[in-house]
Amino acid sequence: MQIKPFKALRFNETVVGDAGSCIAPPYDVISSAQQQQLYEKSEYNIVRIIKGKQQPSDDSKKNRYTRAADHLNTWLQKGVLTQDRTDTIYAYVQDFHAAGRDLQRNSFIALAKLEEYGKTVRPHEHTLDEPKVDRLNLRKATDAEFGLVFMLYEDKQSIADKIIERAAKQKPLIDSTDEQDVRHRLFAITLKDDIEQITNMMLDKNCIIADGHHRYETALNYQKQTPNAAAAYQMIAFVNTCQEGLLIFATHRLVASLENFSFEKLLADLKNHFDINEFPFDSPQAKTEAKEKMLNRMKAELALDKHAFGIYAANSAFYTAVLRDSKIMDSAESNMSLPSKALDVSVLHRLILEQLLGIDEKKLARGGNIEYVKDTNNAIDESIAKTDQGQKQIAFFMNPVTMQQLKTVTDAGERMPQKTTYFYPKVNTGLTINKL
Repeated sequence: MQIKPFKALRFNETVVGDAGSCIAPPYDVISSAQQQQLYEKSEYNIVRIIKGKQQPSDDSKKNRYTRAADHLNTWLQKGVLTQDRTDTIYAYVQDFHAAGRDLQRNSFIALAKLEEYGKTVRPHEHTLDEPKVDRLNLRKATDAEFGLVFMLYEDKQSIADKIIERAAKQKPLIDSTDEQDVRHRLFAITLKDDIEQITNMMLDKNCIIADGHHRYETALNYQKQTPNAAAAYQMIAFVNTCQEGLLIFATHRLVASLENFSFEKLLADLKNHFDINEFPFDSPQAKTEAKEKMLNRMKAELALDKHAFGIYAANSAFYTAVLRDSKIMDSAESNMSLPSKALDVSVLHRLILEQLLGIDEKKLARGGNIEYVKDTNNAIDESIAKTDQGQKQIAFFMNPVTMQQLKTVTDAGERMPQKTTYFYPKVNTGLTINKL
């Protein structure tokens, strides 16, 4: 992959104060409540551009996209955003606590020459049209790149990681800790030799998009619609898969609004193809212990390459369902490759959600039956509480996709279903901006 350094626009702390108050999570994970919090955090928070509020009076001439362009132009004029003077590759270091450990994930931000999907750039998830229209409207209005595409590459020599480690001994350009206690630090890599080592290392790399599929495809679309040569490059955060801090979390499924739902019937039907283990409880303490037994059993089955799901339906017990014979997927789904059939999410959706609960692809597309829950912090306990309160009928807990599964599916030229992977933590927006 061909990459190059660039002169990013960054928030000027002499004007904005703490630049950390101006950055935000990716636009697609910002809720309405968080949008308001970011608005209040700083008058210069990037949310005003990447996910501005809609107004009742909005029309084709005045809307959130035109306001985004106005914000960008005003911030440039007032010196809120200033451009670095030196071509730079930016080291992005994230420190966080997860899975009982203190971890660090290193990446570098550079411009990458856009390529159609193929051997060099491979997607791993399907995309939707609506977000791509939204991002294209923003790019047309601002002629700039704000959000990072999060891309994976493999380098067992860790050439860039060693350079990032050296860069991280300097004073950071940004040092900010977010509401999830993730520390985000940005450093400049400007030495010619360091930049050449990274760019040369990447020349023969094949990459997988981990997050930001809509942003990447929007960049491809925009490139075809503009004569601007700068649009041939996309701002990307690159992460080496050979590091301990690269984590993939699970995305759980909560089910609701099923007519005539019977958990007893579901359990009976599951036993045709799954081994069921029950973990009953009769007190709050026993409930916690039963939950942990379920989660530990799921992890143990994952280590044995088994398809295992945790199940909870507010009936004084937790369960695991372990598929006895994976060959059953051959008859259930003939259009998938073997790597895709081997995914837990494929087994859950075909054999349980679709065949036993009647939630087919059309119902999934309409929404209303499934809530997807990213496995962070108190996600499992909150899912259990929703089920206890009757908001949900049943919760299915998932093991995470492995990096090897991700590589195998993309090597086969296929994509995983949406909401299969959750790379934690997210890469923030506003650390660097690329004006085309």
